[in-house]
Amino acid sequence: MQAASTIGTSLDFYLFVSFALFTIGAIGAMTRKNMIVLLMCIELMLNAVNLMLVTFSTYYNNGDAQIFVFFTMVVAAAEATVGLSIIIMAYRNLKSIDIDMYNKLKN
Repeated sequence: MQAASTIGTSLDFYLFVSFALFTIGAIGAMTRKNMIVLLMCIELMLNAVNLMLVTFSTYYNNGDAQIFVFFTMVVAAAEATVGLSIIIMAYRNLKSIDIDMYNKLKN
């Protein structure tokens, strides 16, 4: 029970950092036009959620959320790999990684 009391004083700090990281990632994902920056913003949001899960897992002395975070990190790594390969193939075809260029392809 000692771990819960030591992190209990700074639980607000970890939640604030998690909220700030998620907000920065969400604003970046909504405003940026570059696909690589968009992918990095999505990764930032995933890491903010992982930080929050680990914070609550430590606060409540439950290790189940930490296992879930491990699997989330594995999926995020696979998502980054697939996303970067899609970006590379898109750049080879259109010589641009601007999102607006790919929105015009719908018409």
